[in-house]
Amino acid sequence: MHVRSFLKFTLAATALAAAGLVQAQAQAPLPAGYKPEYKMSLVVGTAFPWGKGGEIWANLVRERTQGRINIKLYPGVSLVQGDQTREFTAIRQGVIDLAIGSTINWSPQIKELNLFSLPFLMPDYKAIDALTQGEVGKQIFQIVDRAGALPLAWGENGYREITNSKKPIKSPDDLKGLKIRVVGSPLFLDTFTALGANPTQMSWADAQPALASGAVDGQENPMSVFTAAKLHTVGQKYVTMWGYVADPLIFVVNKDVWASWTPADQAIVRQAAIDAGKEQIAIARKGLAEADKPLLKEIAALGVTITELTPTEREAFVKATRPVYEKWKVQIGAGLVDAAEKAIAARK
Repeated sequence: MHVRSFLKFTLAATALAAAGLVQAQAQAPLPAGYKPEYKMSLVVGTAFPWGKGGEIWANLVRERTQGRINIKLYPGVSLVQGDQTREFTAIRQGVIDLAIGSTINWSPQIKELNLFSLPFLMPDYKAIDALTQGEVGKQIFQIVDRAGALPLAWGENGYREITNSKKPIKSPDDLKGLKIRVVGSPLFLDTFTALGANPTQMSWADAQPALASGAVDGQENPMSVFTAAKLHTVGQKYVTMWGYVADPLIFVVNKDVWASWTPADQAIVRQAAIDAGKEQIAIARKGLAEADKPLLKEIAALGVTITELTPTEREAFVKATRPVYEKWKVQIGAGLVDAAEKAIAARK
């Protein structure tokens, strides 16, 4: 055989063998008890850092398990008909296999998760990290585990800033009478009522048309949500950076699903969650953790007025919401809140 022909033949045979190997891998039977597909619940899609975290996690798991664990994303909390406050119950019941959930949305079922929604508890990113990456974070994971789902890693939605269609907000007086969309949490209702606003609970799916029609004047969410949802196009022309609460996310798996996997695959899924969580937090903080906050410049360029509070102006909001903080400290558990306050005071 001519050398060139022989090379062609060898290459063709190698390609066929490789194709056969890939096909064999693709057709390899799943281990006993594994499902062909697992359902991951998310509140938002992959245009948002939160949804992006779900995509990263699913991809890492698929790659690292050679397709044994195949995860499909269900954004818009579609597995619970868009009601994000029912998500945790659905995970426990097995309607949902995996989720990256908000501590706010799960707080109706797990009261300790209200910790992160205490107004003005966490003044900066180091304060969030002091909680999630320290003893308080471990304690919260134990509580979530006891509540019926297995927590694997932390993510982050971000600091929730307030926006509205009427005027710049620089003091609690500026909030008086404004209709503000809030999530379905009694703590949020208490906080905005204390500030003189008119809080209205609604899901995120209902919030955007309500803002567009003027049925509500404003909302509070991380700035990454502001840009991804293009909230400047639904009348949100005024942003106040007050950093009153942050919204950590938790990567979880249904316990029965977890038990159905081999220990090796469990280790892969856990490490993939940790890796995806780190990447997702970096995406959520992008443009805001830097000193010059380039994301705010992008938003201002859309014709949005951005107000950054002075320490004195911020203190007026802290003072106005202090009774809410004290009331909820008792409901969350004074011991847990004291531990959080100490961890934040000792942050570096």
